[in-house]
Amino acid sequence: MQAGLYLTCINFHLTGPEIAYIVGDCGAKALLVGERFAAAGRAAADELGFPAEGRLASGKIDGFVSLDDLVRGHSEAPPDDRSAGQAMLYTSGTTGRPKGVRRALSDIDPDTAAALSSMLSTLFDITPGPGAHLCAGPLYHAAPLAFGTAAVHLGQTLVLVDRWDPEQTLQLIEAHRITTSHMVPTMFHRLLALPDEVKGRYDLSSLHSVIHAAAPCPVDVKRRMMEWWGPVIYEYYAATEGGGTYVNPAEWLEHPGTVGRPFPGAEIRIYDDDGHECPAGQPGTVYMGSPIGQFEYHNDPKKTAETRRDGLFTVGDVGYLTSDGWLYLCDRKSDMIISGGVNIYPAEIEAVLLSHPKVGDAAVIGVPNDEWGEEVRAVVEPASGVTADEGLAQDLLAHCREHLASFKCPRAVDFRAELPRYPTGKLYKRLLRDEYWQGAERSI
Repeated sequence: MQAGLYLTCINFHLTGPEIAYIVGDCGAKALLVGERFAAAGRAAADELGFPAEGRLASGKIDGFVSLDDLVRGHSEAPPDDRSAGQAMLYTSGTTGRPKGVRRALSDIDPDTAAALSSMLSTLFDITPGPGAHLCAGPLYHAAPLAFGTAAVHLGQTLVLVDRWDPEQTLQLIEAHRITTSHMVPTMFHRLLALPDEVKGRYDLSSLHSVIHAAAPCPVDVKRRMMEWWGPVIYEYYAATEGGGTYVNPAEWLEHPGTVGRPFPGAEIRIYDDDGHECPAGQPGTVYMGSPIGQFEYHNDPKKTAETRRDGLFTVGDVGYLTSDGWLYLCDRKSDMIISGGVNIYPAEIEAVLLSHPKVGDAAVIGVPNDEWGEEVRAVVEPASGVTADEGLAQDLLAHCREHLASFKCPRAVDFRAELPRYPTGKLYKRLLRDEYWQGAERSI
């Protein structure tokens, strides 16, 4: 980011061929591999025939140049002709292969660029100077990378974790006097599930701004977090491609469930399937205009064009605007269930399931139904120590009937030891759906 380069952080869970696809597609000149991931990194480099001088290692990897050796003997003074770099991250690829989100490099001074990008932090009441930022997510996703980089440029300590754990999070907040962090709703749910004696064991008074995004947050979960941590929880809606909206704690308490109003310089519009702008209160596809400029999906002009309308872009979310401009999200369009011609949004049902004390995690999907096209099915990960049996299934169905209209209620509950989630907290629903839709044609 200080050297005028494109930086593409890669998911360390990927296999050699998956890594090779991204490295080759982005046109990388150098591949830096951590010692722990030597096998997958070497396999990717070998598949591409990557040049020896571009193979760099953090630690020691045979056939790779050590990063320590590379920088040894070089001056620590910055060169005079520096220009700002850009992150070029790859989307999660829930449909098809991942695509790189690419913006043009500029010749602006890196420190000036960092100061400008860090201005986003002021929306969340984060100011330059002393502080400590807990990076709770992986750096190959846009938000942890952006907020972590901004924290360093603001002069704050950056605390990285190898793997997120709820009690360890509380320990780190107390030990490092954490002032800011970026989390996802799944983390909130698992923090709230800790025993009361554990939750009360740690001093969390240093927290100032805890920002969350990436997935819908049930109103009950967020309200309980604020009751515990205080009015320090901020929310925004955006994507790797840009965005979006934001809301501070006081505004959210006045408008529970909203993901906010547009960032300065951003724009939000809602369109129906025919391309007409929706009136207030009517759900449709959410389109955004970003203050950070246009982007393209690298090597995929067709996908770039398909996501555009009137100079705005969409990532396929469904939502609506109120008359005074607050955005509420319904769900991802690809996750929407159409049963008997009625649109059903799984996120609403998942929020109800997650409010049950015996539920550790929940996913709601549409499964084949000869009469209705799709029917609503809940897939549940029981809370720790809870037995998955027919009695629990009936309890959960009754809980849904108490809080939801009958057409939204799951027709059945299936159980899993663990639901598939990305490290960002997003459910990997395609894996679940594929189990039920093998040999059948989805309605959307």
